[in-house]
Amino acid sequence: MNIDLLNQVREKAEKTVDELCKAAGQKKPRMYRKRARKDYLRLSKSKKRSGKAIRSAIRKQLQYIRRDIRYIAELVQKGAKLSSKQADRLNIMTTVYEQQRLMFESGTHSIPRRIVSLAQPWVRPIVRGKAHANTEFGSKLHISLVDGYARIERLDFEPFNESEDLWRAVARYRERYGCYPERILADKIYRSRQTLAFCKEHGIRLSGPALGKPPKAPGLSRQAKKLEYQDNCDRNAVEGVFGTVKTAYGLDRVMARLQETAVCVIGVALLLSNLSLSLRAALALFCLMLLLFVLLTLRSRAQVNEGKKRSI
Repeated sequence: MNIDLLNQVREKAEKTVDELCKAAGQKKPRMYRKRARKDYLRLSKSKKRSGKAIRSAIRKQLQYIRRDIRYIAELVQKGAKLSSKQADRLNIMTTVYEQQRLMFESGTHSIPRRIVSLAQPWVRPIVRGKAHANTEFGSKLHISLVDGYARIERLDFEPFNESEDLWRAVARYRERYGCYPERILADKIYRSRQTLAFCKEHGIRLSGPALGKPPKAPGLSRQAKKLEYQDNCDRNAVEGVFGTVKTAYGLDRVMARLQETAVCVIGVALLLSNLSLSLRAALALFCLMLLLFVLLTLRSRAQVNEGKKRSI
């Protein structure tokens, strides 16, 4: 439950009522705006918030929103027409109200497809469990890296389990290259029994330790640890791609407000990363050819000079 989100919904509902009354030439109903604002500020400005005070403030905001939505419905029944923007706004406000009311009545703090932003209702809270932020907001990106080039396997604003997309990523790899990959360097979350059985069936080596107890033979255990260490070192390239697109191409802070433009910004960031890799490879090849040309030129000149000395 979010008191700030409820306050935003209440203000948007009051704005919609004002717009409808102005368009219809009707008198504005009593909505207790100042009292609702004071109730919100009383909690938001308090340093210590008790559970009783939070529930009381949320209950009041829910009552204000319910009254405002009822006023909007009455105005529409009297002949007021909602624009497409107002209709979308009303739909989002009603959804937020229902979600917050259900969480308030059930005493829970989560609900499926919970809206956390009126400006971006498609954004969902994603629990990451990191030290700096337990919960993140934004899109979730699943990529595959082949020869240093990144491909988007799945881009979604809903939280999902990455291990569910491994099979589809492998199928796309076979469609592109005509064969299965020799090895897959993935995180431990991918190492389920179904995934291991799938990789074993198609002759794919999945990185990470094997399930069950380690082998008793010290030589096999040492070799397995060495192979696991090498796979982890090679897999760091994936984390490097994320770090590069965040620091160099602005993926750490996507400022696009619309869902379509946010997806476009993410795709362009990965495209630029792949183009920079291609340019570096082309530049390295050009420098190598230039060096080879210089060496051949110097060698031919040396042979010509040596021939002139013999003729003299």
